[in-house]
Amino acid sequence: MRLPSSIAAVTLLATTAFNAAAGDPHDAIAAIGEAAILQLHAVGAQIYECKAEANGALGWRFREPIAVLFAGGKTVGRHYAGPTWEVEGSAVVGKAVARAPGATPKDIPWLKLEITDRRGDGPLREATTVQRIDTAGGGLDGACDKEGDLRGEPYAADYVFLKKQGE
Repeated sequence: MRLPSSIAAVTLLATTAFNAAAGDPHDAIAAIGEAAILQLHAVGAQIYECKAEANGALGWRFREPIAVLFAGGKTVGRHYAGPTWEVEGSAVVGKAVARAPGATPKDIPWLKLEITDRRGDGPLREATTVQRIDTAGGGLDGACDKEGDLRGEPYAADYVFLKKQGE
């Protein structure tokens, strides 16, 4: 699923204008020299596991995401551990290289991820970078009661898939 070029251009301009603001904490995830090729909305959960800290206290630790990816109100893919995104015949795996704070302490951070692996010939085949932006929810910290317990925290975010300009 490829966004119409006019929507991709608006997304890129909005992201560029947003990141250009002086002192913007989201500058850390800017994708200079890259162009948006696809933006998808995700709804799902961040999965946490109760684990012992070095001091023996139990606390929630991030384990993996699980989410459905939407474009134009239609389900087009999924997001899961890796982190991996699968969309209409293509999949990419990313590695976080930069982060910026969410709007509130309960919102997971915005991320910039480099693509480390890919497969298929779908809409993600040219992606080199993924940005996670506009996060809502998903954050969890603090103590827990039983090691090994799992908890899902609902979240939503937008994922922008980019490619290096000129490629």
